Amino acid sequence: MRFEETKAYENVAVKHAVKNLLNNTAAIEPLNTVQQLTDYSAVTKGDVLAKKMLLQQQRQEEKDMNIAWMNKMIYADAVLREKMTLFWHNHFACRTNNAFFAQQLNNIHRTNALGNFRTMLFEVAESPAMLQFLNNQQNQKNHPNENFAREVMELFTIGRGNYTEADVKESARAFTGYGFNKNGEFLVRKLLHDDGQKTFLGKTGNFSGEDIMNMLCEKKETAHFISNKLYKYLVNEIPDPDHVKAMAEVFYKADYEIKPLLEYVFTADWFYSDKNTGNLVKSPVEFLVGLSRQFYITYDRPEMLMQFQRALGQVLFYPPNVAGWPGGRNWIDSSSLMYRLKIPSTLLNGGLIDFTGKADPEDEAYLATVRNQQQFVNTRVQAIADWDKFLSVVPKNISNAEIAQFLLEPKLNNIILNKVNQMADTKAMAIELVSTPEYQLC
Repeated sequence: MRFEETKAYENVAVKHAVKNLLNNTAAIEPLNTVQQLTDYSAVTKGDVLAKKMLLQQQRQEEKDMNIAWMNKMIYADAVLREKMTLFWHNHFACRTNNAFFAQQLNNIHRTNALGNFRTMLFEVAESPAMLQFLNNQQNQKNHPNENFAREVMELFTIGRGNYTEADVKESARAFTGYGFNKNGEFLVRKLLHDDGQKTFLGKTGNFSGEDIMNMLCEKKETAHFISNKLYKYLVNEIPDPDHVKAMAEVFYKADYEIKPLLEYVFTADWFYSDKNTGNLVKSPVEFLVGLSRQFYITYDRPEMLMQFQRALGQVLFYPPNVAGWPGGRNWIDSSSLMYRLKIPSTLLNGGLIDFTGKADPEDEAYLATVRNQQQFVNTRVQAIADWDKFLSVVPKNISNAEIAQFLLEPKLNNIILNKVNQMADTKAMAIELVSTPEYQLC
């Protein structure tokens, strides 16, 4: 967004943006070949050095993958596509130590981010990362594993209350044999698949996993479940039942095409109402990406972006569980707010910051580092903001209040107005504005 442009979601601008951004589907290339990754299985239990090298290699792959996506969000033009990729990344939350599988799933989200939900659901269900994460490799006709089938309904489609435990058991049978080979290619292992009659959502037949997903998409509850979640992501943390119902109707009638749904939301009058403006708390990733884009920040040490993510509680490719990050006001507590208010001035002035962070409880290496040091670690960020470029897009006759309103989404209060009207240095004013609690909202 630039000063000479209207707000990101102006009615006309959005239609134009959605049309153009659909053309940009560039994926992030996997960081290694599958063969390189699967060769790790040859490491023997007694080979301590090899195990250590494997762990280091995996951590490097995770870091490279994380930074590659952050750079794409910060520097690429496909803003809406990446924002929606982040939404689907959390909707289909998944954790895996295999970087190739993780990137493969991320590319599925990106390719279909503005495409068709049903298509994405099918591709996600066949991805090695998700099949591995939800234990469907162990799902076979003699010993059904219900994890995958349950989450497909509870978290990915119709949501709780719209299915029974019997539906879980029967759909798990339909997904038996779904897995992948050593090259990461999806396959149905016929000898492990239960080809008997199954009763699911009131229908009986020799259903496959594809049949189950199609039946779930036939239910309007799926369109409502996705619309409700998207409303909380784009509009307001407290959904309006009438607005969500209207969104679901558009989504269902469009056969789960995502573009018509977004166009409907972005051109609805209620999207621009006061109660839906500047009311959402930015996720850590959105906060970092937005700040970096707004001030044209480059990083001499891009790995710092991962440390910021860890400190704020959202590390890409590492959701807390299959339900994903809860989002909303859960992003803010006394610890994370302190970091959030300090990060802008640190980045824009190239200063120091202390990292202790909100480590993932499973990140033992990070926790061990903190325990051993028993102190905060001062780290130089080495970030460079292009102030000349930022100031060059500021119209010469624009008022301080207009600059402030551009940087802050909520309407300006008298305290901020009085403060900015007294400041003559645009750079100092900008830094102070993005260091306010109001900048945490979008």
